[in-house]
Amino acid sequence: MRLLLGALRLYVYRALWYWLGITSAGRALVKALGSPDENIRSIAGILLAKSGKRAEPLLQEAVNRRENLPIVLTVLGSIGDPALIPQLRQFTNDQNPEVAKAAQEALKVIEFSAKP
Repeated sequence: MRLLLGALRLYVYRALWYWLGITSAGRALVKALGSPDENIRSIAGILLAKSGKRAEPLLQEAVNRRENLPIVLTVLGSIGDPALIPQLRQFTNDQNPEVAKAAQEALKVIEFSAKP
């Protein structure tokens, strides 16, 4: 029941942000990427990735704050925008091995999706 309510909350946040432009609801989705519940993190990541370029400014804010950085970089990679490659490359040698690995994986995803 708790997972269902958490997932419902995320869908409401997405609707408020995506359809009504309420930025704070979008930021709540990004914050959910740091949830202790793996399912909530996954749902938030999927909702942000499916939102495509529209999610990039919110994710960029998180990158600038280094908030939930490994999963934020993973979501950016899932969006697949080649314009993100230079920024992702900056993190490939990060001191935090999780961040560096996430950046490397995100680059692979973008490069793979860019192939014809």
